[in-house]
Amino acid sequence: MHPSPFVAWESFYVIVGSSAGALTGLQFVVMALVAEQGMQGSGRQISAFGTPTVVHFCVVLLLGAILTAPWHGLSGPALTLGALGVAGIVYALVTILRAVRQSDYKPVFEDWVWHTVLPFVSYAAILLGSTRLTREPPTALFTLGGAALLLLFVGIHNAWDTVTYVVIAQAPARKEPEKRA
Repeated sequence: MHPSPFVAWESFYVIVGSSAGALTGLQFVVMALVAEQGMQGSGRQISAFGTPTVVHFCVVLLLGAILTAPWHGLSGPALTLGALGVAGIVYALVTILRAVRQSDYKPVFEDWVWHTVLPFVSYAAILLGSTRLTREPPTALFTLGGAALLLLFVGIHNAWDTVTYVVIAQAPARKEPEKRA
C-alpha cells in the first residue's frame, strides 16, 4: 500500500486552516469596529467587501479540513475540491456583481485586484488542482497549497484594508476640540 500524498501536507494545512479560523474571528472584530464607529454603509457594501473576506477564510479552513481528512483514495477529495472550486468561482462572480452594483464606495484598481481578481484566481486554482489530484498529486497539492495561501493573504489584506479605511474615514471626527483660554 502506498502512503497517502496528503501526509506530507498535513502540518501545512493544520497551520493554514487554523490561521484561517482565527482570522475569521478577527474579521468579526473588524466588522464590530466598523459598526461601533457609526460608519455609513449598506448591506450591499458589506456583501461586496466584508462578507467575501469571511468566506475566503472559511474556504481556507475547509480546504485544510478536506486535505487532512482520512481519505481512502484520491477521487473523493478530488470531487469535493472540484465542487469547492466551482462554487468559489461562482461566488467570485457574484462578488464582482455586488461590487459593481453597490454605490456607497467607488472601488479603485487595487480594490478590484484584491477583492475580485485574486479570489477568482484562487478558486480557479482550486478547480485546477482538483482536476490534477488523481493524476499528478504532487503538482496538484502545490497548486492547492498556493490557492489556500493566496486566499489567506487576500483575506488578511482585505481585513486590513477595511480597518485602515475606517481609521482614515473617521480621522476628522476624532480630532480633539481646541482648548479655550
